[in-house]
Amino acid sequence: MVTRRILLSTAPAVLAGAPRTWAEVEKILASGNVKGKLLKEDLPTPSLVVDLDALESNISTMTGYLKQQGRAFRPHAKTHKCAEIAHRCLKAGAVGACAAKIGEAEVLADRGVGGLLLTTAMVGRYRIERAVRLAARKPDTIFVVDNAQNTTDLNEAARAAGKKINVAVDLAVAGRTGITPGEPAAGLVEHIVKQPNLKFKGIQAYAGHCAHILGFENRKKGSEEAMGKAVETRRILEKKGIECSWLSGGSTGTYNIDSHIDGITEIQPGSFLFMDIDYNRIGSKDGGEFYGDFKNSLTVLATAYSKPSDDFVILDAGLKAFSTDKPFPPEARALKGTKFSFGGDEHGKLDLRGAAKKVNLGDRVELVIPHCDPSVNLYDKMIAVRGQQVEAIWAVDARGKVQ
Repeated sequence: MVTRRILLSTAPAVLAGAPRTWAEVEKILASGNVKGKLLKEDLPTPSLVVDLDALESNISTMTGYLKQQGRAFRPHAKTHKCAEIAHRCLKAGAVGACAAKIGEAEVLADRGVGGLLLTTAMVGRYRIERAVRLAARKPDTIFVVDNAQNTTDLNEAARAAGKKINVAVDLAVAGRTGITPGEPAAGLVEHIVKQPNLKFKGIQAYAGHCAHILGFENRKKGSEEAMGKAVETRRILEKKGIECSWLSGGSTGTYNIDSHIDGITEIQPGSFLFMDIDYNRIGSKDGGEFYGDFKNSLTVLATAYSKPSDDFVILDAGLKAFSTDKPFPPEARALKGTKFSFGGDEHGKLDLRGAAKKVNLGDRVELVIPHCDPSVNLYDKMIAVRGQQVEAIWAVDARGKVQ
């Protein structure tokens, strides 16, 4: 394991010397002015940690690929819920940010993020009121609809407020929300274009069920079938004389599939920023079992704080530190041969019987997350590091914004 003595030998002079007291660390963390003042080793655990080198590489890889394919890029903020990351994506060339819920979008707007796309419908009086209010603040916001009555309700609310708002039709290509592609969707669009306070933007078609299909060729077949329905719907609209120049969809698992389908203009991936075990296992384009197009930038930093025997240690990260919706547990990074299992709300058990390295009491262990989106939602902040040095603390601004 990496010790503080080794870390200090390579750290700047400001970090050299005796380990900091918790009072010193607490004061630095509270100030937010952390760059050059703390090491990863100083952090309280469990902490949500994002590796800046890996994150920046992931953003560069995705933006570069999509630019080469001539596709716009609107990453999904439901993954990170963090305005700092949304702004980094915008700086890299993103046209905006997707949000799953109006609460997420409101927080992003408060922090200066524009080009928002609400990927779920604004149904119900309160959501519609909030949607109109958001559109007044950020006029380029796009809202999706999949129902004629909801469309009428949005138009009436926009009319009452003296506003005109952008809407897109959400297609049912994933067995969840949306209207049936083809003529049913075209009929809804014809209804939209008759509403004086709505502006038809185009089509959203998110085939989320394809993102985690194992094996690239299987994934390609599934996504092409699903997104083909969206492309055909676009053709139907254009034959009817309705302009439809915008078709948004795609995911981290299908970015290099959907960006090659004629008719898709925009990709909205999210998990590529962080990656997780669930994505790592879907398989690469070259036929490998590991999907490594993007780096695992997000981990939970834990401490070994009990060692009942040489066979295992107990970590201070349990059910409350990770989402538990997947059938596989977290994995210890740089500790080959270990196996993690949950030991309760606060505890994780790390089996060391096959470990290539020893783990002693007090050692830090970084764990790759099974599913990044819901795990991020468990934390108030994430710690941005470069190597072993802490550079920044980023708020998980939209944590808990599930309405």
